[in-house]
Amino acid sequence: MIGPGGTIGILGGGQLGWMLALEAQRMGYRTVVLDPAHDCSAARIADEPIVASFDNEDAARGLAGRCDAVTLEFERIPHHVLASIEKDFHVRPSSNVLRIIQDRVVQRSFLGDAGFPQPAFARIETAADLDAAGGAVGFPSIMKSARGGYDGKNQARVNGAADLAAAWESIGHEHAILERFVRYQREISVVLARTEDGDVRAFPVAENEHRDHILFLTVAPARVPGSVQARAVEIATGVAHTLEYVGVMAVEMFVEDGEVLINEIAPRVHNSGHYTFGACATSQFEQHLRAVCGVPLGDVWMPGPAAMLNLLGDVWEKGEPKWERLFAEFPSAKLFLYGKEATGPRRKMGHVTFAGYDTADAAAVAALRAYDLLKG
Repeated sequence: MIGPGGTIGILGGGQLGWMLALEAQRMGYRTVVLDPAHDCSAARIADEPIVASFDNEDAARGLAGRCDAVTLEFERIPHHVLASIEKDFHVRPSSNVLRIIQDRVVQRSFLGDAGFPQPAFARIETAADLDAAGGAVGFPSIMKSARGGYDGKNQARVNGAADLAAAWESIGHEHAILERFVRYQREISVVLARTEDGDVRAFPVAENEHRDHILFLTVAPARVPGSVQARAVEIATGVAHTLEYVGVMAVEMFVEDGEVLINEIAPRVHNSGHYTFGACATSQFEQHLRAVCGVPLGDVWMPGPAAMLNLLGDVWEKGEPKWERLFAEFPSAKLFLYGKEATGPRRKMGHVTFAGYDTADAAAVAALRAYDLLKG
């Protein structure tokens, strides 16, 4: 066990790294953060920031040499960098997890081989694969670049065989995947933690609303039947065990006609788990640190339904948001701002958590009301 007083290295200094460092500081840990940006969110609180690119193995090794444990903020850290340092240092999650997650085709094949429910998919490497992929998956479908891309980037909807070539061209003729378009009734996610010895604790299942492919609102617990929630936790737990995962991870899922299908895996703390910071006995960030450091996992109890409103740059389009209106109408709301100076319509600037409501509907209404107040 790496107890308080130890030093934790974090690869990535964005808002997730900042909240990890914030909880680490509260718990008595020191942090060293590596990020290419000298003014990243986590640099405001890290004991030692390192400015370097994520593919700089020497810099990553330098970070690891200063720390008792190394973890990551997001999944775009090159897996070969983790593979290099995990030979000599305590790194969680493992490079093998990133190797599987970073390529959508590899991830889907892994899930399929293990028998987990997911939409039909096909691999595309050349133009010659397009017709066969369309025939295997059907229409409508979604074409995605297999590597990179997030928040809807490098994706194209394919309504019929005539659209295949244009969709492939739109994502740059890259190594790609074609997936069946899921006509879901709900998007949900399970955020859970797994320890080295296989102990798993899942937070209440979250229901997510995206706008323009970016998370806008999370409500917990999800407004789906208890049997669907239980099935989602069962699937996510199985994924964590099969990956031999250590730390917090999120499994994003679709609910289609009562069936739960995996959308994708996020091997890290997750936007849809932000509600836990203020709504649950243990936040997802503290839970991740506990799992990585070998500390027994915390309680995931939530006293009442909660909601999380993502604050994107569009909230600033008329100037500084009307914070006084938020605090006047919702005195128990918890505001988190990530310290980013530049704004943009799709840029994640912060979030607000609304906790302790009688119903999930009431929590959602409060969050939507707050959005209107802030925008003025």
